[in-house]
Amino acid sequence: MVAGGPYGLEDLVHSSGYRNAILILLITPILWSFPVTLMVSELSSALPEEGGYYVWVKRGMGPFWGFQEAWLSFVSSIFDMAVYPTLFVYYLAQVWSGAQEGNHAILIGIALIAICVAMNLSGIRLVGAGSLLMTLLVLLPFVFVMAFALAPHRGAAGHHEVLKKDLLGGILVAMWNYMGWDNASTIAGEVDRPQRTYPMAMLASVLLVAITYILPIAAVSRSGIPAESWETGSWVAAGRTVGDAVAGPRVGQALAIAVMAGGMISALSMFNALILSYSRVPLAMAADGFLPKVMGKLSRKTGVPWVSILVCAIGWAFCLKLSFLKLLILDTLFYGLSLLLEFGALIALRLREPNLPRPYKVPGGIIGCIIISLGPIPVIVVAFIKGLSGEDGVRTGMIIGGIAVVLGAVVYFIIAAVNPRVKARRVLPLASAFPVITSGSPHEDPMP
Repeated sequence: MVAGGPYGLEDLVHSSGYRNAILILLITPILWSFPVTLMVSELSSALPEEGGYYVWVKRGMGPFWGFQEAWLSFVSSIFDMAVYPTLFVYYLAQVWSGAQEGNHAILIGIALIAICVAMNLSGIRLVGAGSLLMTLLVLLPFVFVMAFALAPHRGAAGHHEVLKKDLLGGILVAMWNYMGWDNASTIAGEVDRPQRTYPMAMLASVLLVAITYILPIAAVSRSGIPAESWETGSWVAAGRTVGDAVAGPRVGQALAIAVMAGGMISALSMFNALILSYSRVPLAMAADGFLPKVMGKLSRKTGVPWVSILVCAIGWAFCLKLSFLKLLILDTLFYGLSLLLEFGALIALRLREPNLPRPYKVPGGIIGCIIISLGPIPVIVVAFIKGLSGEDGVRTGMIIGGIAVVLGAVVYFIIAAVNPRVKARRVLPLASAFPVITSGSPHEDPMP
């Protein structure tokens, strides 16, 4: 749900150069990812319920802000989920130029959505096992890319290091590649021993993700490929270049195809895992009366919220025409706003419920929680500045997004006016509806 290998980092190399890209990839997880994983570890282990961040914010800050958290996450997901079909088409186009002609990209994106929806409807275990297998397939080609890039060959003596052409854009790309840690929280009701599993998974994954990003770029930086030549999909060309230089054209072509296939698998795997995450938020909202009850309908066989999955998939399909940069800026901006509310819930729950059982706690008490809560601010500022300085399409998207934020408040009050369940509501324990349940009992919401 956070990383699909080094794919998506090409624009970081182009914008910042190899050295700056590596530096950014080292600093970003410390300032950006690590605080988020601390927050997710505490709240997921304390409140291991379906809906994750929505439940945290609602319990800590009230139903209005809980709804806004879900609303912002939904808006963010629309842009986020359109990124992966776009990347899928970019990599396919490296060997088939027709992938981007006419309506081919739209049709390919719809097919990708349909495949991932089918996998999710089959159950959480298939998605998990599939993600593990696809991760191995994604990373395997980069073992050879790194080996060939580091091998002695003509042209490897140096490269043209681009100056700070667009350092702001590079930071934005890095932040996007390092975000999404809270997505795993929404399926806590289906995770065994969440109090132990979440902190371990969060902390270990930060290190693993950083390694899969930094090592391939560091290796290719010694291959002689100019940084300014990089663009989305350039890992395929990099694989061909280093393979040609060391082992000949046939090996170079084979490696290029392997990297291209890995890029497509990466996009499919990320999309597949995030369907699992995003579809659980409407499930929890339906239980609270914010959405029609049908959105909470579960499959009797697998326990998955099949109506929520299908409705979300239809919404995601409408953003397939936007460019990668537009999607990235808008996604990062709305994600940052929703993350602010999650950190607010962390602080609020420490103040309101100091005796809430917390198997894992952010160190430093309330001061420690406040310090790590400063993490989302840079990403919001960077995304906002980049959006205002970008092309007209991005600025238009930000205006539409701003309207969507205001609309979230309007929709809440409309629902509250027509649905009495919203006026007096408690967190409903949904974990018992699933075949795999938590080892601890659900916590009752003390807020009326």
